[in-house]
Amino acid sequence: MTILILANYANGLFLFRKELVESFMKAGHRVIVSVPFDENVHKLRDMNVELVDTHLERHGMNPLKDIKLFASYIKIMKKTRPDAVLTYTIKPNIYGASAAKFLRIPYICNVTGLGTAIEGGGMLSKVLVKMYSFSMNRAKKVFFQNERNLEFMKKMGVATKNAALLPGSGVNLTEHPFREYPAEEGGIHFLAVIRIMRDKGIGEYLEAAEMIASEDRNVFFDLVGEYEEDEREKYESKILDLEKRGIIKYHGHLDSVEPVMAQSHVIVHPSYHEGLSNVLLEAGACGRPVLATDVNGCKETFEEGVTGIGFKPGDSKALADAIRKILALSENDRKEMGRKARSFIEKNYDRKIVISTYEQTLADL
Repeated sequence: MTILILANYANGLFLFRKELVESFMKAGHRVIVSVPFDENVHKLRDMNVELVDTHLERHGMNPLKDIKLFASYIKIMKKTRPDAVLTYTIKPNIYGASAAKFLRIPYICNVTGLGTAIEGGGMLSKVLVKMYSFSMNRAKKVFFQNERNLEFMKKMGVATKNAALLPGSGVNLTEHPFREYPAEEGGIHFLAVIRIMRDKGIGEYLEAAEMIASEDRNVFFDLVGEYEEDEREKYESKILDLEKRGIIKYHGHLDSVEPVMAQSHVIVHPSYHEGLSNVLLEAGACGRPVLATDVNGCKETFEEGVTGIGFKPGDSKALADAIRKILALSENDRKEMGRKARSFIEKNYDRKIVISTYEQTLADL
């Protein structure tokens, strides 16, 4: 088969779906990937997949540009003549799926999260839901990453007959092995791995770190992630200030978070909404307890009170209280939570589950 994959970000496809792409190539399929070319596209090129540079603005809606995106997908499909099209994230799911539908090419969609535009309600949400409904009604399968997103969209008339649930992107348990819990004699390190933007809870993380640091000098906070450029001004000065005061250590963007995660004791994920959090899956695989918002896409990845603690989103005091709760436990308790987290991820979120599901769906074509 010739499989065309449409995505909005080369690094996201590489980090969370490279094993899926490799499985297609190993099975003898021709794989073509359409993404905007950026500094990370070489990672896909090194996998020897065919690449198509597709201009796509990940945020915002511009009718003229979106029509051009739809037209570019039509052109790509006519040129490459795929037997199946796989789409990820909002714009490929809408315009790529619509192009495949128009050309009567079998297609499979993956809704990695609903995003602020839909979660926030209002006119834009209604428009997007209508567009989803149109683009996905003839998909071979529409995968969702948590039960709440699936049920919400079905209720809104999207993928009423072809929806299915996946365990997110899964996690590669070989690349993310269990790491022994580090000794706490030098202090307890909390780590957040998030894009620096409001909806990922960066404001709450910074505020909670400041609160806890004023109470306990044996607690340290680490931050990994790149700035969302249109929100940089809101947070950069605050992060620099907390760094100068020794409260936060900002590592910037890292291609591999695993070494920093292995040196940490607790992973914090204060996101407002997720499809299914890859960070929390990787934290559990590493053997670390988590503190995460009690929202769909996060709460499925841990067992409350067993492998992690949930807290209310958008509330820095609730996050600070969750930090205090886990600090009140013994070192051995936290270590045991991490061991149980690894077992939970092994049982429920092995990336091989995702790969086999896609392979079966393609076989059904």
